[in-house]
This record gives sequence, C-alpha cells and structure tokens, in this order.
Amino acid sequence: MNTAFSTSLDNGVAELVINKPPVNALDSHEWQALADTVNALGADPQTRVIVIRAEGRGFCAGVDIKELDQHPERIVKVNRGNYETFKAVHRCPVPVIVAVHGFVLGGGIGITGAADIVVASECATFALPEVDRGAMGGGAHLQRLFPVQKVRYLFFTGDKIGAREAERYGFIERVVAREQLREAALEIAGKIATKSPAMIRIAKEALNGIEDGNLEDKYRWEQGFTLQAYNEADSAETRRAFVEKRDAKF
Repeated sequence: MNTAFSTSLDNGVAELVINKPPVNALDSHEWQALADTVNALGADPQTRVIVIRAEGRGFCAGVDIKELDQHPERIVKVNRGNYETFKAVHRCPVPVIVAVHGFVLGGGIGITGAADIVVASECATFALPEVDRGAMGGGAHLQRLFPVQKVRYLFFTGDKIGAREAERYGFIERVVAREQLREAALEIAGKIATKSPAMIRIAKEALNGIEDGNLEDKYRWEQGFTLQAYNEADSAETRRAFVEKRDAKF
C-alpha cells in the first residue's frame, strides 16, 4: 500500500491527496504508483472528475533529490514515473482539477501543466529549478501555463512566481485563501460531475486532440537532455550541494 497519497470517491468526484512530509517529494516508486492510481481512477466508470491536491507545506516539490544523490542510476526510473504520471493526468478520460498551495516545483509543475483546470491558494508559488538540480524537463508543461519568454526566464533563473502574479497569465481559474482551496476545487468538480459522463469524456478527448503539438512527445524530447545532463559532473555537484544545504561550486 502506498502511503505517499490517498484517494476517495464521492458522487463521481475522485479526490487524490498527496501527503508525504516534509515537502511531498516523491521517489521513483511513488511516481509510478501515482501514475497507476490516476490511470485507475480515470478508467473507473464511477469517476466523473478528479481533484488532485496535497497536504502539508506545499503541493509538490517534485522528485526526491536525496534518492537520486544516493542512486543516480535511478534517473531512468524517475523519468519514466514522471512521464507516466503527467501523461496519466493529461490523457485521463475525465477532467482533472489541481488545487495547489505553497510550493509547486518540478514534478508539481508537470502535474499542474498536464491538468485541465487549476485552482490556487494565495500562497502558491510556481518554479522549475531544474537547472539548479542538474536536470532538465518540465518546460513543455510550464509552457501550458506561461508564454514562451516567461517560460525561458523561469527555467534559466529558477525564480519563483506567486499566484497573484501568475494569475494574469490566464491559466489559474481561481485564486483563493488557503482554507478555501479544497472547497473551491470541489465546487468546480461538483459542477462537472452533474454533466453527462459520456459527453464529458468525449469532450476531454476532443479537447486533447485539438491542442497544438503533442505534450508527451515534447516532454520525452526534454527527458533525453536530462540523461545528457546527468553525464555532466556539474549535475552531481548540484544534487550534492542540495543535500548538504550549500551553494554549488562550478
């Protein structure tokens, strides 16, 4: 049984809650388990809409850097788990709503960028610090949230952007107080759950089909550069510095 997240189903609304203290960073096994769970929820005819949210200090800090520092060979398994999770969310037969708070980093960006609807708390911040972690990936999903030049600024600098500033780019449906986040997401989910399940599933497939480009192919392209990055000595130094809580030296 996976303890990094839990699920429930009520009146057609499936709720998936990530809860792995301290920062909801998932390891190689947990990313694949998350993908399998989203796929199972989407395949369940009782599911009409999925809400993904988290407990704790933030939504998701991405991959477990400490695991990769100790086992760099697991990068392939981590890559696969990330790919499968983001694909499961994006191609889920039913709409997926993400309700984010606190930090939304790395794999958290992947989940958010793959989703259909985003609700954020006022405390939410978005960042993709892959360069500072000696990796690549996530730009394709970040580009579903922000325009090209903003994506490049965020990717190159690793800077974070708050919910209120991010809201002006149009991808956030609602910005609410932290204590209202779950309620806001479930309100939207409840509205969708009253619709014809057959029509909503057809609509989801149709909307995915008219997107510009293939999100999964774009992300797979990026992941090839993650493997290239891992062959650089600088990549190992970034992870060691992160674990040792110091500045990386190049």
